[in-house]
Amino acid sequence: MTVIRLSGVNKTFGSGRGAVTALRDLELEVAAGEFVCLIGASGCGKSTILNLVAGLDDPSTGTIEVDGRTALMFQEAALFPWLTVAANVELPMRLAGVPKAERRARTEQLLGAVHLDGFARKRPHQLSGGMRQRGALARAFAQDAEILLMDEPFGALDAMTRDVLHTELEDLVRQRGLTVVFVTHNVREAARLGDRIIVLSPRPGRVTATFDVEITRPRRIDSPEVSSLAATVTEQLREEALAHARR
Repeated sequence: MTVIRLSGVNKTFGSGRGAVTALRDLELEVAAGEFVCLIGASGCGKSTILNLVAGLDDPSTGTIEVDGRTALMFQEAALFPWLTVAANVELPMRLAGVPKAERRARTEQLLGAVHLDGFARKRPHQLSGGMRQRGALARAFAQDAEILLMDEPFGALDAMTRDVLHTELEDLVRQRGLTVVFVTHNVREAARLGDRIIVLSPRPGRVTATFDVEITRPRRIDSPEVSSLAATVTEQLREEALAHARR
């Protein structure tokens, strides 16, 4: 079942001579339970797609259909610094009117799921970058979303922390049956995580290639299979960049 469909989507920012077209004639479908990675040159509209799917912005033309609640996770954890980790996770539930006892119990369960047991009373500045991202992930899960939109969430982390979080994210997504749209510049990360990799052209963004990832899970980012697919996708990106430069 398709839960995300973008049809003939165009997005232009500004007007007149200063207008910038971020997306042009974009066609994209995502099935329920699918983990889709978006990859492409900087400025090709990857983050714009997430904002449109999340309902934070509207397309200039075209249609967007989303069947399910969405939660958006950014590259920075974006936790409120004056709140504890538990209070940050609890906030979406409090805004939704969830009773206090229920949201406290759910917060405890969510912090356990992302391995932040014992850190509920800490504030964001007292945590490492990886722990802050775990807190942001728990807050996203607290929104009861069926669709998780992730904008380079691990881009600022060291390789070891990123590898651990890849495994934890994969496990949690599978357990909860979530649909994920994941933006990254890291081709190996896309091959490590995705069921499908979508390549976008340089601005204005449009889908130019799709790679089905048929590598058996669990995967390792340094495995020969992941490395081979990453090399193929990288070559596609290189061709896109050269074609764009010749225009």
